Amino acid sequence: MMDGTAVNDGQQRPKIDADVPQTARIWNYLLGGKDNFAVDRAVGDQIISSLPQLAQNARLSRAYLARAVRYLAAEAGVRQFLDIGTGLPTADNTHEVAQSVAPDARIVYVDNDPLVLAHARALLVGTPEGATDYVDADLRDPDTILRAAARTLDLDQPVALMLMGILGHVESDDEAASIIGRLMDRLPAGSYLAMYDGSDTSEAVTEAVRIWNLSANPRYHLRSPQRIAGLFDGLELVAPGVVSVVSWRPDGEVPAEQIDQYCAVGRKP
Repeated sequence: MMDGTAVNDGQQRPKIDADVPQTARIWNYLLGGKDNFAVDRAVGDQIISSLPQLAQNARLSRAYLARAVRYLAAEAGVRQFLDIGTGLPTADNTHEVAQSVAPDARIVYVDNDPLVLAHARALLVGTPEGATDYVDADLRDPDTILRAAARTLDLDQPVALMLMGILGHVESDDEAASIIGRLMDRLPAGSYLAMYDGSDTSEAVTEAVRIWNLSANPRYHLRSPQRIAGLFDGLELVAPGVVSVVSWRPDGEVPAEQIDQYCAVGRKP
């Protein structure tokens, strides 16, 4: 079990810049969190003025994450989770959901936002039976991620790779597919990919992302549901396949109104 110290593989740790809006902090604001600065709230308010329901959409996407983790731990029997682009701690973090089902679950969080790093210890409070760790690394560096994750996870046993709202920061489909491939290639059969991202299925969302990209760092790029489905090539999609986050194994009745965040879970055969 790790000692609760975040890993950054000797790289220089970046400083927190309160004058430049950051994606993780804006998203934290939209989720109702307090780990953000005035510049983040200003961008968040601009986006909400264009798309008033975005804060609710953020919470619905977070609820999908919880359902996906619960499915993976309870029904698929996964006991290891690699959550890349985890963002700032909020309710129903991956380790909280997974360890509520399986106390011996092991979770590695990965992010490279300095404010997330500053809150790493909040993420590292798990069950005595399980383990949690935090890796300071970039999504585009799978080798570093896997090397550090192997200190906590057994990469010869199934792992659930979580890419929640992060691949939108990669504009090229080929690059996104390459990142997924390099990560999944190292994981054994029976591993899973779970992800969601914003879709280009409404003019309002497209306008909100345009506003986001005027100020926020890093920029975000929407994909169609078909392009999101393409990122699961070679994996077996878990029913119901690629759908709006509100329609993926909902706890109750599916809302009549879908939101422009699409998701899927796929199993490596």
